[in-house]
Amino acid sequence: MAMASSSLFPPLNFPPTLIPNPARQTTHTCFPCTSYLPHNHHSKREFPIALVASVPYQPLNVDYLEGEFSGHGVTFEGVGESCVAKMELQNGSTATLMLPSGLITSYKSPMWHGEKMELMHTTVSEGEDGEAIIQGGVSLNFNFQTDDGQVSLSPTNWVLHDIKGNPAESIQVELISRTSEDMVELRYTVNLRKDTLGTELEVTNLRSMPIQMTGSVLSHLTVSTPDATYAVGLERSNYCSQPPIASEFFLSPPDFSQEGLGKIWNFLAQKQIFPRRGTKNQNFNEAESSQLEGDEDADTDNEEMDNYKHLGEQISLVYTNAPRSFSVIDRGRRNSVLVGRNGFAEMYLFSPGSSVEIYGKYAYICVGQAAVLKPILLRPEGVWIGGQRIHNPNQ
Repeated sequence: MAMASSSLFPPLNFPPTLIPNPARQTTHTCFPCTSYLPHNHHSKREFPIALVASVPYQPLNVDYLEGEFSGHGVTFEGVGESCVAKMELQNGSTATLMLPSGLITSYKSPMWHGEKMELMHTTVSEGEDGEAIIQGGVSLNFNFQTDDGQVSLSPTNWVLHDIKGNPAESIQVELISRTSEDMVELRYTVNLRKDTLGTELEVTNLRSMPIQMTGSVLSHLTVSTPDATYAVGLERSNYCSQPPIASEFFLSPPDFSQEGLGKIWNFLAQKQIFPRRGTKNQNFNEAESSQLEGDEDADTDNEEMDNYKHLGEQISLVYTNAPRSFSVIDRGRRNSVLVGRNGFAEMYLFSPGSSVEIYGKYAYICVGQAAVLKPILLRPEGVWIGGQRIHNPNQ
């Protein structure tokens, strides 16, 4: 079963900077479920962040969330052991966020013709054991590594910390979490405005040593077909070809699972160029690794010569000096979105090619705000802030 869902934006004014982080007092807080941290709306008291990564997952208390956060334009619905938080503005813009995974599965925005249009692309399929597998949407996929070799992946168990705003103007949903071994603390804010879906990530290094961060914020934008889709504004940008990003939420077409590409994918993940989780084939042999190391620098930088880039071919590219924003135009659906970033130096662009079924499971374009080729350095106890915005200019 496939469910289509996908999203440029006014500036969110969050600086791509590393700033010192003052020492924090750490205490432990009890709370009713692992994806909600109590917040008192009648006082400014800040609740400390619990050690979320080490807390066993428990089913969400949807009734409690509804009672605590009513009046902000967000409703909650239980789906199995997960929860769907739906953000809705009075102008009709909506966004759907899943807890505790933090996956944004839908962003709908009003169009010039009076109807709402889905801008995200999300699919739901059945796994080997009958479980529902959700892929696409907007997801976080990061890798954190210290100089002494400790590695930690971005969490998938997020805690709902606060909801601000109102249905008339904008709604902000703030999630928090920590990686394993308390390496970094993350605050993830989803901001729905009348014509924009913004996501902001604040990463705090909890260690007294530097940490390197690699990964991306991936957005699957739904289109009629990649053959009718164009990227506008990338002329003169440098790029290089890379294998598709390995992530449990990345929607990879079957013809991208060829044996040769799979070897490169696994090798780069092992080298921590692309963070990954949930993949099955973890085996490497020395001959394959040696051969791939020899080809690692085969793809040198190229310069984008087309300002109206056709996305009908299969591509998986990392742009190293792309503009802070560019447009994705779908001539089939007669709409466009503006995609922008802050804090990230690189931009990832993926197209499954024109062989996919029109309006089908793989009718999408994936855009990622990324730190893939060059890691982001988190200073000891420093804070980094970055994010992306998906803006609908067609209202």
